[in-house]
Amino acid sequence: MGIDLAKMRQKHAALTNRGGDSSDNFWKPDEGTHQVRLVCPPGGDPFFEAYYHYGMGAEGKTTVLSPRTNGDADPIAEWGTRLWNEGTDGSKEAAKRFWPKMRIFAPIVVRGEEDKGVRWWGFSRTTYQALLDVVLDPEYGDITDTEKGTDIRIDYGKKSGQSFPTTDVRPMRRTSPLAKTEEEVNTLLESIKTADEIFEVASYEDCEKVLNETLGDTDTSGTNETTRYDNNTSTKTPVSQMEGVSDIESAFDDLLA
Repeated sequence: MGIDLAKMRQKHAALTNRGGDSSDNFWKPDEGTHQVRLVCPPGGDPFFEAYYHYGMGAEGKTTVLSPRTNGDADPIAEWGTRLWNEGTDGSKEAAKRFWPKMRIFAPIVVRGEEDKGVRWWGFSRTTYQALLDVVLDPEYGDITDTEKGTDIRIDYGKKSGQSFPTTDVRPMRRTSPLAKTEEEVNTLLESIKTADEIFEVASYEDCEKVLNETLGDTDTSGTNETTRYDNNTSTKTPVSQMEGVSDIESAFDDLLA
């Protein structure tokens, strides 16, 4: 038996990408049709809900993975709450910039690229809902089952009259195994990296620094919030208990829609 090149590539990737966020860990579809298999990591939940702050920093080019991802307090989101609670049209509009946006990730195997192992695919809330509809449909059973699961077809691209690409997902008609042999299945499952290995959530203190850099370049006209963020005014309350958070969620849903 010759050397298993796929396994060697995975070992090489594990050494070169240790600890972290590498493009080799992620997959983004090109325009067109793709076939993937959703893989379930230990714990039974294939979906990772991440909350990002985009367009932060003095130049508006900094992206931060919010502590809210882990259910912890986020000073950037807290600042958004303070602006929202000002109650004016201007302050509510300004607050939207400081609310984290949800991005969902799931480990998948891309058909035709099995030698690259399991990678994480990031998608929108709309695609998330569509995938959950498939996962919860009893007609398909457990679509991640390694022997009798179901692949997902992804159609990605711009439709006529649209400015941005859309993602359509639907299950394939026939069940199929994850891989041809048990050895190949085990190799793929062993290549799954946990969310903790892939995603680095920013600390509260790091978010404070980013927020102050952002406020140095923020126009708060129409609001009473013109001072820089002071952590002495923050109670570091968990996001789930923040005052006004339900209103923010509702407004954020409207913004996404």
